Amino acid sequence: MIPKLRFQGENFLLLAGPCVIEGEEMAFEIAEKILSITEKLHIPFVFKGSYRKANRSRIDSFQGIGDEKALSILKAVGEKFNIPTVTDIHSAAEAALAAQYVDVLQIPAFLCRQTDLLIAAAETGKVVNIKKGQFLSAEAMQFAVNKVKDCGNEKVMLTERGTTFGYQDLVVDYRGIPVMKANNCPVIMDITHSLQQPNQSSGVTGGKPELIETIARAAIAVGADGIFIETHPNPAVAKSDGANMLQLDLLEGLLTKLVKLKQTVDSL
Repeated sequence: MIPKLRFQGENFLLLAGPCVIEGEEMAFEIAEKILSITEKLHIPFVFKGSYRKANRSRIDSFQGIGDEKALSILKAVGEKFNIPTVTDIHSAAEAALAAQYVDVLQIPAFLCRQTDLLIAAAETGKVVNIKKGQFLSAEAMQFAVNKVKDCGNEKVMLTERGTTFGYQDLVVDYRGIPVMKANNCPVIMDITHSLQQPNQSSGVTGGKPELIETIARAAIAVGADGIFIETHPNPAVAKSDGANMLQLDLLEGLLTKLVKLKQTVDSL
């Protein structure tokens, strides 16, 4: 389904990278490190990076370094390391533009019901990864899938990223993973965004990164086809979502445990 993907079928899929592209050097550093780990563990890897953060709480929050500049960096990462890349799009007009640079188009959770956006993504012919809205049931995602497939594009993935619990928290209902897998498409667990604590009075989203391993282990145990992790060499200085990111030097240890867990699950 995803071009340039190594080790297909050997392990769970990993979508990982920084929340947002901050610059070329940072993107290359993160991609190279993750690739070295996934080569060792035989994990299929897609490099993730947003080229623009359109959904921010405050107007003074960092949004990006410029659309075409960031997209060009994503393309350069894909070409330098021969790996697939994924980024989010926010409007129908962005689909054709982003499709020139990346292999997978991602639909943000808040926009997962936007028909024109889903159609535009589908019509590019790219793989479309739809994040489940924090306000939707797993069962409701069948309609988002159908919007893409009815356009003649069968290359769809779904991503669970938690469900709103009160005003400032999220919970993960793992029953949704097998429910969404019934749509005959891969289901990814977004580990780091599921640990966000949104709507803080400061206007900056909080998080609980200490629970990353807990969420990830449970996802593999219930049969998620892949996991999504945002990571950064120093989350404390990341320009977006640093509060829930995984520190880059902790990634190998986590993935090693998850590979062993998947082997156990598959043997049952």
